[in-house]
Amino acid sequence: MSTEEVESTGTRAATATDDTDAMETTEAKRYAVHPDYRVNVRSGPGTNHQLVRVLSYGATVPVNCQKTGEWIAGPYGTTNLWDNIANGQYISDAYVYTGSSGYIAPHCA
Repeated sequence: MSTEEVESTGTRAATATDDTDAMETTEAKRYAVHPDYRVNVRSGPGTNHQLVRVLSYGATVPVNCQKTGEWIAGPYGTTNLWDNIANGQYISDAYVYTGSSGYIAPHCA
């Protein structure tokens, strides 16, 4: 079991930053990333995949689809679900408040 490396502050971010993909054309439902973490975005569902970018504190993200991968322990539990937030960009569902411990979006192909 691994813990995704993230930066944490002891306090909540004062403002939310919107981390949208410029190519996104539809208004998908957005979910809050835990406000105390800057979460790493990976090219696939695991920490062994390339780091693509890092989300800002207070980010919200769309969950286009979900895929199983590496088990991660985070503020919202331990899970092997990874959320696709843009083309080729995944974050562990352990850092996203979806209100569910299971799938909330279709399985990624």
